[in-house]
Amino acid sequence: MVYSRRDIISKKQLLGQILIKRGFITKEQLKDALDVQKKEGGVLGELLVKLGFVTERDVVVALIVQCGFPYIAVNKYEIDAKVIELIPEKTAREFHIVPLDKVGDVLSVVMANPLDTSIIEQIEHITGCKVATFIATKSEIDEAINRWYTRRE
Repeated sequence: MVYSRRDIISKKQLLGQILIKRGFITKEQLKDALDVQKKEGGVLGELLVKLGFVTERDVVVALIVQCGFPYIAVNKYEIDAKVIELIPEKTAREFHIVPLDKVGDVLSVVMANPLDTSIIEQIEHITGCKVATFIATKSEIDEAINRWYTRRE
């Protein structure tokens, strides 16, 4: 039987529950963030960070617990220039994504939001590769984009 990402996620705890259980936020803070999400939209983890309730790293830890995504310290990772060229800089910045490695037709990428299947599908279309995802904080990814895409000039 094949499961989609949505099936896998629905069997796991919700992000807010994990953050509460780990003592990162209170139930009241989660309610406040969910209220903001209803009014303004957005991704819960990003809203919690924007509201100052958690750090990016707290959200990444919760996503690792929730979904089992492997974390990678992208700022310590050496990336081949040919791999960087697979994803245009504009796309990398827009989606907060960095290509890491390519083996055969599988491209490993680090993303701030590996649950976003539309981004994964777009990257697969752009590169012609299957995508394997890793997770890091948005700021770590943005730092890596600045490092690796600037080197190419």
